[in-house]
Amino acid sequence: MSVKYASQQPKGFRNYVEKVAIVGAAGHVGSFFRQELLKTGKHTVTAITRPESKASFPAGVKAAKVNYDDHSSLVKALEGQDALIITLPAGPDPQGLQQKLFKAAAEANVPWVLPNEYGIPIDSRIGTSIGRDTFMLDSKLQARKQIEELGKSAWIAFSNGFWYEFSLGGTIDRYGFDFKERRVIFIDDGETKINTSTFPQCGRGMAKLLSLKVLPENESDKDPYLSQFANSFVRVSSFLISQKDMFESVLRVSQTKPEDWKISYEKHHERYQSGVDLMKQGEMKGFGRLLYTRVFYPNDDGNYEDKYGLHNDLLGLPTEDLDEWTKVAIETAITTF
Repeated sequence: MSVKYASQQPKGFRNYVEKVAIVGAAGHVGSFFRQELLKTGKHTVTAITRPESKASFPAGVKAAKVNYDDHSSLVKALEGQDALIITLPAGPDPQGLQQKLFKAAAEANVPWVLPNEYGIPIDSRIGTSIGRDTFMLDSKLQARKQIEELGKSAWIAFSNGFWYEFSLGGTIDRYGFDFKERRVIFIDDGETKINTSTFPQCGRGMAKLLSLKVLPENESDKDPYLSQFANSFVRVSSFLISQKDMFESVLRVSQTKPEDWKISYEKHHERYQSGVDLMKQGEMKGFGRLLYTRVFYPNDDGNYEDKYGLHNDLLGLPTEDLDEWTKVAIETAITTF
């Protein structure tokens, strides 16, 4: 496929992304996308919200209240936008919100859509077992296919692994830690390394990505550009670490010793199956358990850095301090759970 150049585009072509609409701009990761995009000074941000939403936004953010069952309402909110970022809760989308957004984005001629694809890259061109095992494969492939078939937008899957402070500081069904009980469950030997990212790193990554020029200026322009990610993946990360690495950081931050903790081990396939069984019983915590367990399988599906490479350097992302974010995770766990 030949590369297009900005110098070849018709008069009026803008070689940058300026207007960005975000669904979920007040949420966990959406708020960091919003903050970092505004920090660049290059973007205007529109928060797509429901009419009944009570969310408030800082100066510089326009709130567009929409009715997801009213197609024209969605199209109007997206008209003139250069990019649409979708952040929704993980799991099924029974109301088909993404599909409605894709159709509206196409009618509004939004050139870039970042669907609700965060976590581990699930790429059908490379391998799909983790997608099947986490019950996400079909929905992701269908979303990408729909965007392509509508023919007006390109998709970019933003891959960041699981969110570090959210996952470490969450329930024991995430990274295996219970801080109030000082309990940890290691999957297998606890040494399998995975990629994981902080919320701020995700925010910076998204802002850097959408601040790239859309096309290279000409044949001699070798700088990165947004279109190189069209219908493909951008991969970012904060840390490549194992549960044992996390535990060492926890010990340093909490000033505790291994003997202060109740430590146990579970085989990956047994823990995964227990999550499946819980889901069959109608307990949604089972989904979290199987989802997180699956990335710690020893086939390194969770280590996309070594498998496929990262775009951290291309985007100019900083190196972060593990203990700093472990501290945030512990504080979150103590105050939330």
